[in-house]
Formats: sequence, C-alpha cells, structure tokens
Amino acid sequence: MRSKPHPAVVFAVIFVVIFLLHVALLSLPYFWDEAGYYVPAARDLLLTGSLIPHTTVSNAHPPLVLAWIALWWKSFGYAPVVARSAMIVVAAFSLLGVFRLAERVANTEVAIAATACTVVYPVFFSQSSLAQVDLAAAGFIFWGLRAYFDQRWVSVAIWFSLAALAKETAIIAPLALAGCEVVRRIPSVKRVIQQWSAGTELSRETGWGVAALLVPIVPLVLWYGYHYSRTGYVFGNPEFFRYNVAATLNPLRFVLALALRLWQSFGYMHLWVLTGAMALAMTDPPVSDEGVERARIAIPVQIVFYVIIAAYVVAMAVIGGAVLARYLLPVVPLVIILAVSTLRRRMRHWKIVIAFVVVAFMAAWFWNPPYGFSPEDNLAYRDYVVLHEDAERFLEARYPMAKVLTAWPASDELTRPWLGYTTRPLKVVRIEDFSLEQVLSAAEFRSHFDVAFVFSTKYEPRHPLLDRWDMWIQLKKRFFGYERDLPSAAAAQVLGGRIVFAEERHGQRVAVIEMEQAQVFNAKNSIE
Repeated sequence: MRSKPHPAVVFAVIFVVIFLLHVALLSLPYFWDEAGYYVPAARDLLLTGSLIPHTTVSNAHPPLVLAWIALWWKSFGYAPVVARSAMIVVAAFSLLGVFRLAERVANTEVAIAATACTVVYPVFFSQSSLAQVDLAAAGFIFWGLRAYFDQRWVSVAIWFSLAALAKETAIIAPLALAGCEVVRRIPSVKRVIQQWSAGTELSRETGWGVAALLVPIVPLVLWYGYHYSRTGYVFGNPEFFRYNVAATLNPLRFVLALALRLWQSFGYMHLWVLTGAMALAMTDPPVSDEGVERARIAIPVQIVFYVIIAAYVVAMAVIGGAVLARYLLPVVPLVIILAVSTLRRRMRHWKIVIAFVVVAFMAAWFWNPPYGFSPEDNLAYRDYVVLHEDAERFLEARYPMAKVLTAWPASDELTRPWLGYTTRPLKVVRIEDFSLEQVLSAAEFRSHFDVAFVFSTKYEPRHPLLDRWDMWIQLKKRFFGYERDLPSAAAAQVLGGRIVFAEERHGQRVAVIEMEQAQVFNAKNSIE
C-alpha cells in the first residue's frame, strides 16, 4: 500500500508551481475591483488600523483577507508584488484543501489529477494572484468539507467560520450542509441513501454536526453588528445593496442568471471539455483491476457535493448584480473532483484525457471566448492592465497638468498613484461609462476638460456569438447593466478632439483624445 504524501510537501510543491506560473504577473498594478475596493480597504487597514475603509465606500465584506494583505504589506513593504505573493500563499493553501478533500473522498491519484486541473483552470489561475476574497473563501470551504467528512466538528466550525469571515456568501456552504444533515435523518431518505451507497456509513446520529455548521453564523453576525455600529448600515452601502440584492429580485432575471451560473459551473472557459468527457465516460462500464472494479466516490459524499453546487448556483443566481465567475470558485473544484473520479473509474487511459483537459484549460488562459466575459477570468486582465499602464504613462508625461475626462476604474488609477499606474495624481472629470449618452453629455461641457482617456469597459469579441440578437442586448441592458462603448474614433468625433494615442490588445482598447483647447495650449508652449 502506497503511503500518502505529507501535506507540507504537497503545499510546497503547489506553492512553487503557482509562484512560477505567476512570476511575470506579480508586479502588475491593481486591476478593476482590486483597485476599486479591496486594495484601498486593505491600505486603510494598514495605515489607520480601521476595519472600515474610508478612502472607498464600505461594501461590508468581512475583513479577514484584507487583514492578511495588510499584514504582508507591514512585514515586507507596500507593493503589488507583496500583495500578489500573499494571495499566492492563499491560493496554494486552498489548492492543498482541494488535494486533501479529493484524497479523502477518492484517492491520491484523483487528488493529484483534480488539483492539477484546478491549478490551471483559467478562473482559478487568474484569481490566484489577484487581491480579492472569493478564492480564500473557497479554500476554507474545501478544508471545512474535509473536516465534515471526518466528522471533526470543532474543525468544521472553525474552517467554515473563517470562510464566512473571508466572504459573507461562504455561509451558503455550511447552511446547505446543515439542511442536508437534517434531511438525511428523515427515515425514508436515509433508507434510500443506504440502498444507493452499498453499505456506506452515514454520519453519526448526533446534533453536534448541525450545531457546528451553524456556528459560522455567529462571527458573521458579530461583524455585521460592528459594521452597523460604525457606518449605520448592515449589508454595505445602500447603492451596493441595491445593485447586488434589491435590483436582482426579478423572476426573468433569475432564469437568465441561473442559465449563466450553470454554464459557469459546468462549461465555462473550456470546463465543458472535462464535463463532456465525464458524460461520455458514464456510458462505459467501470474499469476492473485484477477483477475488482475501480471505486467511485461514495453516494452520500456525491450528494453533499451536489447539494453545495446546487445551493451556490441558485443563491448566486438570486444575488449579485454582476454575474461574475469568481463567485462560483467554491463550486468548480467540486465539479472537477467528481469528473476526474468518474474518468478514472470508467476509462482505462484516463490520464491521457486529463492531460488533454490541462492543455485545454491552459489554452483558455490566452484564448478569449466568442462572447462577452469578465477579463479577470483569464489573462485578458493582463491585457487590460498593460494597456492602461501605457496610456496613463503617456497622459502623465504629456499632460501632467491637464484635466482628464474618463470613467471608473481609470478615474481611480489616475488619481491614486499607490495603485501603480502613475507617479503623481492627475486631475479627473468622471463620467459613468463611454456609451453614446454619456459621451454626448460630456461633449456639452467640453471646456471643463483638456483630454479624454477612453477605453473598453468590457471585452468586445470581433464576431460576438450572442450579441447579434437585439433581444439579448436588451435583456443585458435591462438586467445586467450592459452599455455598448462608443468606438474610440466615434468618441473623438463626438467630443470634438483628435486621437493622439491608441492601443489595442485582443479585443480591448485604449485611446487618449486631445481637445481643441488643449491643442492650442500645447502649441503656445512649444512657441514659448
């Protein structure tokens, strides 16, 4: 019998692999939500010791991950490479949780393959070095599940409490498990599971499991109580709550969001290669080694996985204004574990399939899908950062005293040098986006700014798969805040300026537009 690898060795290997894969990304300035909330909030904690940010409006996210980043800054200095290295440690620990969970419910072979697939899955890969909270919450959930299957109830309470303090939505997992524990004790349900599981033991008849799973509610309630005492509101600022909860409670939007969540859970970013292979493998009988069928993941364990997947998919279809794939990071590794176990059980040459899946996942780092998606889901976020670095350095060098018309998050990038884009703050006139309506509105007060920095606020495929249907465009505008950006040349024409700088990378673009009065100003300077 082979001995299992020591967790410390596994962690070290995972950390080295992730660090080497991300080494070229660690010095990048902060991207999108990093720059808009998480980095300012962590920086406020570093400088003032306050758990409530004051340089950005509080979204009421629990402070565990922000405190971790602030601790690294305090220990090693304030720099993007430090924050991203801190998140690499979190990612490695989370992947160790995936490995230990898969090893517990299946075997070491499945654990190695599932962890390898998770490492390179594009959404997990890109989030591994971004200063955000979803990956950390997912990692604690994996460790909580490992303790749950071992019935170590104190550990269950601790891990899931840490998950909830990493991100509030992590409470979905322990609540779903608590409900599962209650339902599984119904005699008729218990008999059915026992018949399916071929004698696999259910958890002991005790209330400790349910109690441990409800413990994470306590620290979360305490945090919200503290947040209310300091800010006057519980679940983030009113606009944040409206966007992520109040504005999402529509039956049609729920159906659309549910379809998107199912795609993100089973098909997104080449995940369909793995789940499709699993579906094909299900048509074959189990492989036998020396007359013994390869084992499957026990039915009660599979049910637990399905319950968490379903709970997350439904909950994330109800809440969350932006249907971001990173919100499902606790789900996708569970799908991967189930799929890898199925391939091993039913395909003799399953390792070749896994190798193909790994290649497909890595290809999706660079290949953008033929529909709109969030750049943070693969290396498109690097394209965004590099484009903004180039444009904003040009702005700082050529127009250091100018007033710049732009939209968020560039408005923060230009006014906050500590985000890594400029060396000094520039003056900014902010609009909401670069839709025709917003640009026309800006044109009416063009004397208030000297240059405009326009950029694509979303990925724009050359041949969109779905955007050819007007109905889909209207649904996106109604339920998901979609607005089509004006092309740079059209924006320049509307504003009455000329493009003096432009770059494009893989469906994303930036441009600097000089206004007429700025042209005269520069001409006078050159004469003098």
